[in-house]
Amino acid sequence: MKIQKLPWAGIRVEVEQTSIVIDPLFHFPAKYGEPHERFYPLDEFGSVDAVLITHHHGDHFDQAAISTYYGADIPVYMPQESIALAAAHELKSVQGVTVGQSIEIGSLTASATFSVDGFGDPQVAWVVEGGGKKLIHCGDTLWHGSWWRIEKAYGPFDAACLPVNGAVLEPPGVTPSGQPIVLNPEQAVSAAVVLKASVLVPIHYKAIHYPPLYTETPNVLERLEQSANGKVKLAVLKAKEFLAL
Repeated sequence: MKIQKLPWAGIRVEVEQTSIVIDPLFHFPAKYGEPHERFYPLDEFGSVDAVLITHHHGDHFDQAAISTYYGADIPVYMPQESIALAAAHELKSVQGVTVGQSIEIGSLTASATFSVDGFGDPQVAWVVEGGGKKLIHCGDTLWHGSWWRIEKAYGPFDAACLPVNGAVLEPPGVTPSGQPIVLNPEQAVSAAVVLKASVLVPIHYKAIHYPPLYTETPNVLERLEQSANGKVKLAVLKAKEFLAL
């Protein structure tokens, strides 16, 4: 199994002749200003057999890019409740999933499991298995009490792709809480330890920092390294880089 990093929260997974992508993003949301990392046309990462989406937010479900670069007929799997919340699009094969459901995609098996969104919207984490290896991609989850259940059901993991930017948001018309809506670096390390992951691949950081609307927690990578020391291996990947499991 090979993991290829995409910008922001995206990854591409390849096993034998099968490839899938999770949360690919090309059209950076304009409300967050200019991105702090480069975004690439999705076809520069290679073809895929299916697209897995953790939730319907615009920085995780880029409908136009999926249609443009993979074709309108590409199978897209996302939480069942998210389909009604997603904006109108040209995709012709969007299929809803529920927690606990598994899908066979060529030589891969993808299973939807528990995740918690910072605004209470539907979200799943994806467990992907193939070639004797297993990873989990957790979208932009908060800390929650189901890490132990996930490990019991699916673990241990060869890799955990976890959000790390501990972002605090102040959207217009919403009373600010001052609380992060996604894992911070220390929580991501703790989640990786509970999941019994061999390696932690950080996702969901760097691209967006647009205070006060969206404020990334300071010193993300430094804090990850300090927290992970002696607990879990880190694989900090740049866009287009690969990690072989």
